[in-house]
Amino acid sequence: MATDNKIQFWRRNAKVPGSFVKEAPKPNTLSIKSKKVSSFHEFARSTNDAWDIGDDEDEEFLATGRHTALPPPAPTSAPAPPGGLSVTEALDMDEQAEFKAEDGRDKGKMGSRQTNGRVVKSNSEVQLSTATVRSPLQKQQSLPLRPIIPLVARISDQNASGAPPMTVREKSRLDKFRQLLASPNTDLEELRKHSWSGIPREVRPVTWRLLSGYLPANMERRELVLKRKREEYFGFIEQYYHSRTDENHRDTYRQIHIDIPRTNPLIPLFQQPLVQEVFERILFIWAIRHPASGYVQGINDLVTPFFVVFLSEFVEEDVENFEVSALPLDTQRNIEADSFWCLSKLLDGIQDNYTFAQPGIQIKVKALEELVSRIDEDVHSHFQRYEVEYLQFAFRWMNNLLMRELPLRCTIRLWDTYQAEAEGFSHFHLYVCAAFLIEWRKEILSMVDFQSLLMLLQNLPTIHWGNEEVGLLLAEAYRLKYMFADAPNHYRR
Repeated sequence: MATDNKIQFWRRNAKVPGSFVKEAPKPNTLSIKSKKVSSFHEFARSTNDAWDIGDDEDEEFLATGRHTALPPPAPTSAPAPPGGLSVTEALDMDEQAEFKAEDGRDKGKMGSRQTNGRVVKSNSEVQLSTATVRSPLQKQQSLPLRPIIPLVARISDQNASGAPPMTVREKSRLDKFRQLLASPNTDLEELRKHSWSGIPREVRPVTWRLLSGYLPANMERRELVLKRKREEYFGFIEQYYHSRTDENHRDTYRQIHIDIPRTNPLIPLFQQPLVQEVFERILFIWAIRHPASGYVQGINDLVTPFFVVFLSEFVEEDVENFEVSALPLDTQRNIEADSFWCLSKLLDGIQDNYTFAQPGIQIKVKALEELVSRIDEDVHSHFQRYEVEYLQFAFRWMNNLLMRELPLRCTIRLWDTYQAEAEGFSHFHLYVCAAFLIEWRKEILSMVDFQSLLMLLQNLPTIHWGNEEVGLLLAEAYRLKYMFADAPNHYRR
């Protein structure tokens, strides 16, 4: 029945959000053979946490800080657990298995090659001419050899299957974007319409600034607004960042300091001390300026797409290995400030996901359960039969916006559409999660015990996904939204 509805929908609707030639074959999931576990709590007890901070690491953190020595912090406070799960349990319970699986896939691929990231002139038309002059950038000499990046960690936004770098259609789209962006007053509705099916890499930074509401549509005001907002951010740094050692903020800073190294651990870019310091400042300033929620695990992931997109403005290729310290200081500061403000705009729309007890996430997970029960009763009944609760896997989908489920290149493409869609992060994401779940219905129905289902749902094989797979996912999500968003009784029993 669901298949018939899908076919009829696309036959009778002229407004299709992008066209796709063919559906890419789904990668085969790994067969999981393990002893049956009767309940989620028993499964949780039998699963080691790959991110547990041991006593030795705690002592090291208390002894020395990255910037200054910190007094011994009190235990970290966290939001009340939703539905009996703590944030740490819901996010990190499966990461040891996930890390081992990726390590197994990529073992044997590791070699060495020299960094080929190069500093280039910005493609954006909104760059400030900096007042401060830094000493000339020294030519990079004898950079250390770096390992070849595994596929899961590649940030390139081309199709994983290897599409041509620029087709005639893509060049035409790029020209249209440049025309819109060069207008004295950018038509934001027209820009959203063209961005829905993906934004060309060359104009993505300025387009994201505009669609997030950080940059004004009026061309003449952009430079002044950027200058003022960047100065305002570093004013916050001067005013508040020293307070990270104060008793009131020590726990917040400690949790951020612990979480930052976990952020995309397979990508060398995010393991650079300079980048980790940038993330610490962004997250700490955001947390103390939003006391209703403060810092919650998972927010650290949400900085990375903005940072990569704004960095790509100055790097031709191989962003994964690029040494950020090679950029002029003013450029580094601009990337940091822009990432902070765009993250703030995003979180303003989903802040109830991170307030006490995280009610926004619980509401969205319940809505996902109701939606799936109507669009695919077999999958829903299968979960009930083996006592799988949606909160056990979908909590992370909502908390991290599917960032732990998809390669970063796919997240960036997904966010093109989220920023083009009205309430993309807060509302359309629900339908993307539903489409994402049904994408794996065959694999789900083949699992016949609780543990196998949980392991599958927490380690979905998306390593080879690229733009084409994300485009198909978004098209299906659009279809579901069109059918159910304006008729909520359709998914109520």
